[in-house]
Amino acid sequence: MTFNLFAAEEQAIEEARLLGERLSAVAPEVRADFDALVEAFKRSTREQRRLVRVSDRLQAQLGSANQELERRRQEAETALADLRDAQEAMVRAEKLASLGSLVAGVAHEINTPVGIAVSCASHLSDATDRLRARAQAGELSKADFTRYLTTATDTSALILANCERAARLITSFKQVAVDRASAERRAVDLSRYIQETLVSLEPKLRQGGHAVAVDCPDDLIVDSYPGALSQILTNLVMNSLTHAYGDGQAGRLTIVVDQPDPETVRLTYGDDGRGIPAANLPQIFDPFFTTRRGEGGSGLGLHIVHNLAVGALKGAIAAESTPGEGTRFVVTFPKDTPPKNTPEDPPPARDDRA
Repeated sequence: MTFNLFAAEEQAIEEARLLGERLSAVAPEVRADFDALVEAFKRSTREQRRLVRVSDRLQAQLGSANQELERRRQEAETALADLRDAQEAMVRAEKLASLGSLVAGVAHEINTPVGIAVSCASHLSDATDRLRARAQAGELSKADFTRYLTTATDTSALILANCERAARLITSFKQVAVDRASAERRAVDLSRYIQETLVSLEPKLRQGGHAVAVDCPDDLIVDSYPGALSQILTNLVMNSLTHAYGDGQAGRLTIVVDQPDPETVRLTYGDDGRGIPAANLPQIFDPFFTTRRGEGGSGLGLHIVHNLAVGALKGAIAAESTPGEGTRFVVTFPKDTPPKNTPEDPPPARDDRA
């Protein structure tokens, strides 16, 4: 049963028609005015009906628009989730690429002491064979034995020194690699850890003739996430090597660590390269922003640095640069990292100015 919105109006019109017929008999002089009034009421009723139809049509259009808006919203949310998944995948790939570079760098560094040790061991083996041959032939003299002892002493010292160097490199590599992969929290000597991180970068630094100066207080122990620190330093150095210098141009990189207060650590990294244009500076921490598109730049290096500084380290990062005068990044973080954010905690603000 359909509800009639204008039942009362229709009833009133019918009653007016009957009343008009009675007026014709008893008061014909007012019938014309009465009919005009009834006609005005009918027009008003027709207009109301028209407005109701328009309203129904608009309601239907609004319902369709809301359905389309909801569909588009769901599509946008799905696209955003896919984009975030893709971005996280690219960030993971960038971190794995950085870890691969660490492996390659340490392997290159280990190759030198191991090669020296192998050469010394081979030389010592040859000297031993010669000594044995002369002894078996009954031709071994005191001078031969003395020369052998000198050779054995020198080569043994070289073998031991280079094996110890290789062992130190392997130990440093293992710890840095584990930190990068596990992102576990632990206490570290910051000065020593910075040096361990730079080991993996030495081949690339030497290749370009770059020098790194580190100024960090001795025995500064931080209870934090060393893997994040290592990743930050690696990405900052690689960013300088990629963007700050031209081919054949050697640079000077600096890492300065101090404490503005007993509970805070400030790490200032700088280079003396070409600098960053003022128009690009506000965007350098944005994901996928790069001036080397198509030349191997992913635009994720500094984005990862920012996320690690404000996320893992619970700190902040700022950047300043003057074209032609280099670039400086200042990372501040608690000496003892506080507990991780709860879901309701707001994200830390970003500051692109030092």
